[in-house]
Amino acid sequence: MAGEKVNVGEISGAYGLRGELKVLPLTDFPDRFFGMKEIWVENRRKKGLYGIESVRRHKQFLLFKFEGINDKDSALLLVKGLLQVDEEDVFPLPEDVYYVFQLVGLDVVDVQRGLLGKLQDIISTGANDVYVVQDGKYGEVLIPAIKEVVLEVDSDQGRILVDLLPGLIEEDKK
Repeated sequence: MAGEKVNVGEISGAYGLRGELKVLPLTDFPDRFFGMKEIWVENRRKKGLYGIESVRRHKQFLLFKFEGINDKDSALLLVKGLLQVDEEDVFPLPEDVYYVFQLVGLDVVDVQRGLLGKLQDIISTGANDVYVVQDGKYGEVLIPAIKEVVLEVDSDQGRILVDLLPGLIEEDKK
């Protein structure tokens, strides 16, 4: 059985009159598309596996030509659709580097305070990512994803071990 799907691109518009689609890559590895023969596309109106006739670069976008999509009207039906691959087909990352989908939902445990909650989201700030943790007794906790704070990611145990910097959580003064 196939795993969950991972978004690797978003169709942002039709391009030209022959059914090409402008795709914004949602991956750090956009070259992956140039060797693919087919891809899963899903939006509110349509979903399915599409054969890829061609892919070419255009500014920050990639222009896709799918089999059977031969005019602008057909292409417009796929706009806002997501290009997806199975989890097991994502590019392997270096050790201690993770995809967002591999981390969201894990328990976040502080070495002093115990369970802080579940990782809900990851915010990219440019300098470093910030983990958004919720559902614990501390409410929403924003944790910088830096080596000094994130001690261990244990996906087998479903947890991220952290050592929070002073001031990241307002402690009860009782």
